[in-house]
Amino acid sequence: MSGKLTVRRTSFVTGTTKIAVPITGRTVDDILAQAQAAVSAHPDVIEWRIDYDQAGLDPAIYQATYAKLRQILGDTILLTTFRTAGEGGEADLDEAAYVTLYKRLIANELTDMLDVELHFSEEAISNLIYLAHQHNIKVILSAHEFQGTPPELEIINLLEQMQNQNADIAKIAAMPNKFKDVLTMMRATATESDKLEIPIIAISMGSLGRISRITAPLFGSVMSFATVGDASAPGQIAIDDLRTEMKRFETQ
Repeated sequence: MSGKLTVRRTSFVTGTTKIAVPITGRTVDDILAQAQAAVSAHPDVIEWRIDYDQAGLDPAIYQATYAKLRQILGDTILLTTFRTAGEGGEADLDEAAYVTLYKRLIANELTDMLDVELHFSEEAISNLIYLAHQHNIKVILSAHEFQGTPPELEIINLLEQMQNQNADIAKIAAMPNKFKDVLTMMRATATESDKLEIPIIAISMGSLGRISRITAPLFGSVMSFATVGDASAPGQIAIDDLRTEMKRFETQ
């Protein structure tokens, strides 16, 4: 069965699903306003999508923004994500720039958790995960498939690859073209949640995949993404609705 991971005072364990709310501001004022609104809804995790604010990636601006953001968040977990364009993000960085950015965040301990994309080289991923762990930052290794849902065995192999690369959480999100694809994602995740030693986040995107966000506790996904304001991915559900619906499916 998937292992338990604790970040700050929150534990990620199969059978319960924590709620993350993305903030996608393009200016410092927007970032802080979104964070304030998100925290008032009491999510478990705030995901800061830093690909939305290219100007804010200047080291001095970023560090000042983080300090203000941390004050707003209190003890709420901060997950930091630069989502590249190929994985559905708002901007792009080549591998060298991506690694440089993340190394700076890690060295200055500017996050609790970091999303690292699986498509980068094994060497880059290994170095980032090693450095993150040296600073007690947990890593979500992620893959996003917008053209369709991979076959069940491929999903299983991806999740196992993430564990083998020392991720703290394995994440896969895919766009279903038919409801059978949603079931494929659920089945693969349920299988691996009984086998892997790390927790899993699994999402079927879009309106067809909304059921996977609600029933996440049943098939072993430990985090579901909700909205307070604008969505950052197709199919996200308002936090109050998600919380109410998801409670019916918790197994822990």
